[in-house]
Amino acid sequence: MMGDRRQNNSAYTANNGRITMPFGDSAVLIKFGDCIAPEVNRRVHAMACAIQHAAIAGVIEVCPAYAELAVYYDPLLIHYDELIAKLDALDTADQQQSGRDCIITIPVSYGGTDGPDLEEVARLTGLSSREVVNIHTQQIYDVFMIGFLPGFPYMGIVPSAIEVPRLAQPRLKVPRGSVGLAGRQTGIYPCEAPGGWRLIGRTDVAMFDAQRAEPCYLRPGDRVRFEPV
Repeated sequence: MMGDRRQNNSAYTANNGRITMPFGDSAVLIKFGDCIAPEVNRRVHAMACAIQHAAIAGVIEVCPAYAELAVYYDPLLIHYDELIAKLDALDTADQQQSGRDCIITIPVSYGGTDGPDLEEVARLTGLSSREVVNIHTQQIYDVFMIGFLPGFPYMGIVPSAIEVPRLAQPRLKVPRGSVGLAGRQTGIYPCEAPGGWRLIGRTDVAMFDAQRAEPCYLRPGDRVRFEPV
């Protein structure tokens, strides 16, 4: 009987430009590219939305990343080739803007003890601290993925004017709610943890709360704007 459920381990390339391949013995990886770019990430989330709406029997979980999407499934309930066929048949056109019309505002206290690296970011970029804050708050950011810590949102694209590298020596303790910069991304620490992002502010909004119906405050695909307080 188990021989009938054997997986086809060959990679599958769809006509729509995405590549689908085995990801272990109970998951599929769908690749949309190999870069961090909003347009690529939007395709990832459109596909994730389409899969969730399709409610494919045997699919357990869908996990979006920057340019890839992992689809976990029960091989006893659906065969690999059957899953691939169902995924390939999905139309993501109606999902492109799903859940992206609302912009979530995050209040942030910038500088001082809340943002100990703000002055250094200003020095590295040749801007004033006020200019760094203005640029950071004028951009609308896509939540590319949640990772590193429960509820930690990887967001971008940060304007090139305030693009800065991570710290050479990470901190052992970054306070909960700290808002940081790292390259072309910005993020929020959901809890106290080690970290190497440059801290420019802090928010009181809880990024993760296990007691909430939806523990993560932000979800992949959300759009975010920061507001100085």
